[in-house]
Amino acid sequence: MKKSAGAICLIVLAASLLSGCANLTRKDAGMLGGAAVGGLAGNALTGGSTLGTVAGAAGGAYLGRHIVK
Repeated sequence: MKKSAGAICLIVLAASLLSGCANLTRKDAGMLGGAAVGGLAGNALTGGSTLGTVAGAAGGAYLGRHIVK
């Protein structure tokens, strides 16, 4: 139950961040989306580890920013 609550918190946080930024550039939106997906993936792959979640979010943000053209 604790793991799913953490994932739900990340989704709600990402949604609230994206909804408040109407004039984001494509790269910024890619970075935020990548951070959300990476954080969820890191959380799931490491069994809810804080370090795994943060590392996944950082990696996702980096990839999301550089993949979007």
